[in-house]
Amino acid sequence: MILYHGSNMIVEKPLVNIGKTSVDFGQGFYLTSDYEQAKRWANQVKIRRDNGTAYISEYEVDDQEFQKLKILCFKEADTEWLHFVSDNRKRIYNGTSYDVITGPVANDNTMPVINMYLSGFIDEEYAIKRLLPQKLKNQYAFKTESAVNLLKFRRAIICEK
Repeated sequence: MILYHGSNMIVEKPLVNIGKTSVDFGQGFYLTSDYEQAKRWANQVKIRRDNGTAYISEYEVDDQEFQKLKILCFKEADTEWLHFVSDNRKRIYNGTSYDVITGPVANDNTMPVINMYLSGFIDEEYAIKRLLPQKLKNQYAFKTESAVNLLKFRRAIICEK
C-alpha cells in the first residue's frame, strides 16, 4: 500500500506524539491514499505556517504487516464515525486504543456540519443526512510506534499548486 503525507517539510521519520490532539482521530501521524488530498494538505500547511515548501512524503506499507496491527476502520461518515470524531475533537475520547484509525476525513465542507453538531445546533440524524452524500477522501492516523515503524519512506515530492 502507498500512502502520502502532506506538509511544509519532508518527513522521512514520522513521529506519533507531536501535533494537535483535537483532530478527527486524535493525535497521530496522518496520511492518505489519495495523492491530491495530500497535495491539498501540503499547500494548506505551508500557507498556515507561512514557512517551508509544500512537500508530499510518500511511504510504502507492507500489507501483511499492516493487517497485524490493531486497526479501527470507518467505511463512511456514519453515526459511529460522527461520535468518534466529535469525542476526539472535544478531547474526551477514552475508549479502545488502536495502532491505526482510518476513515473519511472531515474537510472544509464537513466542518460546518460537525461544528453545528458539536454546538448542539443540529441533531445527529440531521448531521448524518448532511454528511453521507459527500464524497469524502480518506485518512489514516498512525497512532503508535509499531504503526509508524511500518512506514517505509520512498521519496519526497515538491508540490506544484
